[in-house]
Amino acid sequence: MSLIRQVWLLLVVTLTVAFLGAVGVSLSTAREYLQTQLTAKNNDTAQALALTLGQQRGDRTAIDLMLASQFDTGAYQRIELLAADGSRLSSRVAPARASAAPEWFIELLRIEPATGVSQVGDGWKQIGRLEVVSQVSYAYEQLWRGAQVTTGLLALLALLTGALAWAGVRRIRQPLEAVVAQAAALTERRFVTVSEPQVPELRDVTRAMNGMVTRLKAMFDEQAGQVDQLRRRANCDELTGLSNRTHFLSRLKAVLGSEDGPASGALLLIRLTDLQRLNRRLGHAGTDALLRDAATALIESAARNPQPEVGRLNGSDFAMLLPDAGSLREPAVDVGARLRGVLRQHGVDSSAVVGAVRWWHAAPVSSLLAAADQALARAESRGAFAVEVDDSGEGLVLGQEAWRQRIDAAIVAGRVRLMEFPLVAADLSEVHRECPLRMQLDEGGEWLPAAQWLPMARRVQQMDRIDLIAVTQALSAIAQDGVPRAVNISPGSLSEADFLPSLRALLWERREAAPGLWLEMAESGALRQLQAVRELAALAHARGARLGLEHAGHELGDAGVLLEAGLDFVKLDASLIEGVSADSARKEHVESIARMLHGIGLQVFAEGVGDEADAAALWTCTLDGLTGPVIGRLLQDQAS
Repeated sequence: MSLIRQVWLLLVVTLTVAFLGAVGVSLSTAREYLQTQLTAKNNDTAQALALTLGQQRGDRTAIDLMLASQFDTGAYQRIELLAADGSRLSSRVAPARASAAPEWFIELLRIEPATGVSQVGDGWKQIGRLEVVSQVSYAYEQLWRGAQVTTGLLALLALLTGALAWAGVRRIRQPLEAVVAQAAALTERRFVTVSEPQVPELRDVTRAMNGMVTRLKAMFDEQAGQVDQLRRRANCDELTGLSNRTHFLSRLKAVLGSEDGPASGALLLIRLTDLQRLNRRLGHAGTDALLRDAATALIESAARNPQPEVGRLNGSDFAMLLPDAGSLREPAVDVGARLRGVLRQHGVDSSAVVGAVRWWHAAPVSSLLAAADQALARAESRGAFAVEVDDSGEGLVLGQEAWRQRIDAAIVAGRVRLMEFPLVAADLSEVHRECPLRMQLDEGGEWLPAAQWLPMARRVQQMDRIDLIAVTQALSAIAQDGVPRAVNISPGSLSEADFLPSLRALLWERREAAPGLWLEMAESGALRQLQAVRELAALAHARGARLGLEHAGHELGDAGVLLEAGLDFVKLDASLIEGVSADSARKEHVESIARMLHGIGLQVFAEGVGDEADAAALWTCTLDGLTGPVIGRLLQDQAS
C-alpha cells in the first residue's frame, strides 16, 4: 500500500472513530440526562401528590378525583395508591405510548427512570403508598431528534475536517509526486531538478534528490566531455580539428558501402600549393593560423550540403565528402573562391587547386580516390585556383515522377523484402537480426539496396509508407519464428502526420510479436528532431519494442540531447570502429563511448565489422554485440 493511501486510511479511521465516539458520548449523555429528569419528575410528583392526598382525610372520592386530575395533566403511564397489604386503593394506568423513534434506537438506548414513591397519611394514620411512573416515549422522541441533529452537525464537521485533510495530504503529495517523477526521469536518462517544498522533512528529501541528480549530470557531462576529447584525438587532425586521413577514408568507405546511405555524391580533393614556401615566409605559427582559417572556410562551404565530411589528408591536402550533391562544379568553385579570400587575408601570393569527382553507391574506394587524384593533378597543371571536374560516373537520370511511379509499382506488386544479417553477442548467440530493405524496381530485375532508391523515395515522400511495410514484414517474421528483428525508420517519416498513429495501430494489431521488434534511426537525423523521437520511443515502449540509433558515434558528445531521446541502444558507425585493433586511440575512444552509454543504461553494438582482429579488439571494449561481414564468417566457422 502506498504512503498516501496509508495516510488516507489513517485519516479515515481517525475521523470515523472520532465521529462515532462523539455521537456515542453525546447520546449517552443525553440519555442519562433524560433518565435523571424523568426520575426526578416521578419523585417530585409523588411527593406533592402524597401531601395533597393526605389532606383529604381518607375520602376515597376526593382521592380518586385528585389522582385523576394529576394523571390527566401530565404524561404519566401509571399513578397508583396502594394499601399496606399491596391492594390498589386507587389507580390510573395508560397503555405504553408508541414512540416515533425507531425500535432499534429504543433498544440501543433504553431509558429506565426510577418509579416515584411516597407515603400517604392522615396525621399519624398511614393511608397507603403512592407510586408514579411517567411515559418514556416522549423522551425517546426527544433523544432521537437530538441524535439526528448531533449526527448531522458532526457529519458536516467531519466533511470540513476531511476537506482540510485532503488539502493537507495534497500539500504533502505534490512534492512526493515531484520526487517520484524525478526518479522516473532518472530511469529514462533525464536529469531533472524540482523546487524544494516548505515541509522540512520533504524539503530534506527533495534537496538530497536534487543534489544526487546534479552530481550524476555533472559526472555524465564530464564523461561525455572525455569521450569528445578522445574522439578528437582518435579521429581529428590536431591542428585544424578536421577528420584525419584514417577517419575520413573510413567515413568514405562506410558511406559507399552503406545499405541505406546516399546513392551518389561528390568527392573533392583540395590542395594548398607550395606549403613549404608559405612556412618559410609566415613562420610556423603563421602557417598554422592560415591552415586553421582554410579549414574553417572548407567547413563553411561544406555546411551548405547535408551531412558533409571534411578531412585533412596530409599537410597541404584536404578532402570533402558531399552526399547527395547535385552539382560538382558549384561546390568546387565555392571552395576555390573561399580559399582565395583566406590566402589574400593572410597576404600571401600562394594558391589552391580543386579536383572533384562524382561517386555512386558501392563504388571501389581505390578507384574513386585515383580518379579524384587525377582530377586534382589536372587542376594543378592548369594553374592557380583551377577547378577540375570529372562527372563521368553512371547513374539513373529519371525525373521525380518517373521515380514515384517505379517505387509505387514496386510497393503495389509486393517487390519489397527484408534481408537478414545476424547481430551476435560475445558468445556468438544471436541478439537480433539486422533487416535492411531491398526493392525490385523492375519486375524480374535486381533486388537493389536502399542506397540506390532511398534518396528518391525520400524526395517523392514515400518513406513513411515504405517504413510501415518494413515494420509489417518484420512483425510477421517475428510471429513465425520468435527471432527479434531490427528495421530502420527514416527520420523523415516522423514528420508525416499519419505515420505514428499507423505505427501505433500496427503494433497493437501485432502486439504478440511487438516485443521482438527493434526500431533504429540514423543518428544524423534522429537527434535533430528530439520531440518526435521521444514520441516514437514512448509508442515503442508501450508495446515492448525498442528504439535506438544506427550509424552513431559522431554526435554522442551532446549529453543533453542524448539523454532526452529515450533510447534503448546505440549502434556505432563502421567508420568509428574500422582499424580499432591497430589504433590505440580509436580503441580508447570506443571504450569510452561504451562506458558512457552503459552508464545510462543503453546497449552498445558495432556495425559493419569486417576484420577479425577488429572484432576481437571490440569485444574487449565491452560492447554488447557486433554485426558485419566478419560475423557471417565466424558463424560459419562455428558451424563447421
